[in-house]
Amino acid sequence: LIGPHTVNTMPDPTVEAFSDHGTVARTIDVGVGTARAQWDELAGHGVDVNDVADQLEREGVASFIKSFEDLISALHVKASSLGS
Repeated sequence: LIGPHTVNTMPDPTVEAFSDHGTVARTIDVGVGTARAQWDELAGHGVDVNDVADQLEREGVASFIKSFEDLISALHVKASSLGS
């Protein structure tokens, strides 16, 4: 999703795929009506889209926390090796 005043993180495979066949263009508000219809269709099949969104948010936050903790740990190791 690309839009004004937004930041989106991507894992390396996503960056590589985007470099290969992505297009830099504003996309955040393209196809909103279609997306809403698809969410409604999922709900019509018994999928609780709010539960899905909550789960994805929890998983995303947990992933960011782990990455941050890994970074801090690596910085502590490096600082210790430098005698700081």
